[in-house]
Amino acid sequence: MQQHTTPLSADRRLSRRTLMQTTTALAATALLPGAASAQAAAALGTPPSVITNPPRQWGRFAPPEIYPDPDIIVIDPSFKQSLLGITAIHRVWTGAKWAEGPAWSSEGQYLVFSDVQGNVQYRYAWETGMVSKFRSPSNNSNGNSFDFQGRQLSTEDFFRRVVRWEHDGSMSVIADGFGGKALNSPNDLVPHPDGSIWFTDPPYGDTLSEGHPDFPGGATNPNGTLNPLLGAENAEAIGGLRRELTNAVYRWDPSGHLDVVITEDQLPDPNGICFSPDYKTLYVISTGRGPGDSRGGDGTIYAFDVQGSRVANQRHFIDMMVDGVHCGPDGMRADTAGNLWCGAAGPLGYAGVLVYNSLGKLIGRIRLPEICANLAFGGPKRNHLFMTASQSLYMLQVQAQGAAPG
Repeated sequence: MQQHTTPLSADRRLSRRTLMQTTTALAATALLPGAASAQAAAALGTPPSVITNPPRQWGRFAPPEIYPDPDIIVIDPSFKQSLLGITAIHRVWTGAKWAEGPAWSSEGQYLVFSDVQGNVQYRYAWETGMVSKFRSPSNNSNGNSFDFQGRQLSTEDFFRRVVRWEHDGSMSVIADGFGGKALNSPNDLVPHPDGSIWFTDPPYGDTLSEGHPDFPGGATNPNGTLNPLLGAENAEAIGGLRRELTNAVYRWDPSGHLDVVITEDQLPDPNGICFSPDYKTLYVISTGRGPGDSRGGDGTIYAFDVQGSRVANQRHFIDMMVDGVHCGPDGMRADTAGNLWCGAAGPLGYAGVLVYNSLGKLIGRIRLPEICANLAFGGPKRNHLFMTASQSLYMLQVQAQGAAPG
């Protein structure tokens, strides 16, 4: 059968020719010295990005971005295996004061995340792509996850505790004290297949903006200049009237027993926490000095060998340095290949996500226009990276799957 060339196929051939000519021109610019190279590159056009002037636009009505996304940076070729070239970073919602704690519900097909300062939990529904309030007030919830039975786990800065939401809608308190003393302000948490819950307990929530300060005489309010009851009249209903414990990482056992697994002396100001996909390694982030602390962490990531209910062989794993710039870590998640995806703070051009392989080598970066506090893998195939970054929620489809249940 004879084929006829239609205007459409002619356009396609023209498009391919144009693309080939453009590619040839791009290759040629690489051979041009100095100003000539820059002039040729400018003639071809520079796609807008986080660091261009004018910068990239974001949001629902932003113009589409060219593929591959210029704000996804491949540092090591191995990172390409985790990327889908024909996709872009999207800002799907904005309006938070400090977005944190994203976690994916595989059963409900939604993402839950916290606005810690706004005292609201939000839900992003996969079916509609809409964000709505989920729990308000949220007791200044911070970190969230889902256990292996699909129950939501949350840390609450206001009540300085870890809670679990049961399938019938009721709430159970997992931990609010240790040794008869109140916890500081549990921050991030991760479930283990044996039913245990591991969580960090720094003092970051013992403030006016993310919970409530200590009562007068406490470490976060030593002179009593702050009134912890203003706008928080039920603050005295909890045990945490004053800070009583040093910072630590805890393991809660399904029997109800709570143990310290990492002390303040071992790792100051623990923050983000996650397991490797085989649960043989525990990663913990050490961040800056919290309210009432005498010292602070170093803004890096440590690794520990998991030995049953304990950890051993502490080692410095990642320094979070890029081009001589320190990118402060906060939260992180591992994918099934063992790569560690870390939220990062830094100057414009360095804020976003840093991706390391299981050996601690930086393999890629995702630039965002806002500081990224935390992230989680979601979507029906768990191949969408959700990033809570300051005031907004961002999403990127990837060729990787999250390792943890939530």
